[in-house]
Amino acid sequence: MTPDRLAKYKATLARRQLDLTIITDQVNKAQNVAALIRTCDAVGVHNAHIVTPEEGFREHKRTARGSQQWVNVVAHDNITSALTAAKQQGMQLVSAHFSEQAVDFRALDYTLPTALILGAEMHGVSDEAVAASDHQVVIPMLGMVHSFNVSVAAAVILLEAQRQRDLSGSYNRPQLTGSDYHDTLFRWSHPEVAEFCHRHSLGYPAMELDGGIMNLNQWYASARADISTKPAKSEAPLLDQEMN
Repeated sequence: MTPDRLAKYKATLARRQLDLTIITDQVNKAQNVAALIRTCDAVGVHNAHIVTPEEGFREHKRTARGSQQWVNVVAHDNITSALTAAKQQGMQLVSAHFSEQAVDFRALDYTLPTALILGAEMHGVSDEAVAASDHQVVIPMLGMVHSFNVSVAAAVILLEAQRQRDLSGSYNRPQLTGSDYHDTLFRWSHPEVAEFCHRHSLGYPAMELDGGIMNLNQWYASARADISTKPAKSEAPLLDQEMN
């Protein structure tokens, strides 16, 4: 890993927002979920709450999965779980939902802890999520089409949140600190080793200041000794690449 790459990781993590997130409500198209996660990365969202739709996700051959490396995807079996998680973090719940109570999305203060709820196309946000919401917002449109694709709508609203937070200096006040910061930096810097650790319930090894792994050969030998079963065939070569 080059010094520039490590510096990019650190600068990006310093701007990650723990108090801005999305909640998907029955969004079932994989390409839409992927696009949502890309937007989350672009505006500095650290965690995205994805509710598994009742019928599962509809795969798409052109779906991009790379963005999930940069944004933590928190999976939920139902919308109640996701709403509860956001409420417990003191977030205002904002539904992108057309109704008589909805206001222009630009009227809200997104510098407050915020969870943006996004529904599936054609169906929108569920009744449960609307009832739990503190605010409902719409994007004013001047044409014949009355709604955006869910990923486009999310991008429009989240970019307004980014604008407000940028003006308030939110991105200059690091929110990701301590072990969460170091664990995320390790996952980004050494994804193969991180996957090996996850698979075998191992803690991450320490990192050097230059981004390398401290005493990697010694750590790997100790880790292998602690694993009762042999790792998958693909694991050792991946770690060998890291050590070389």
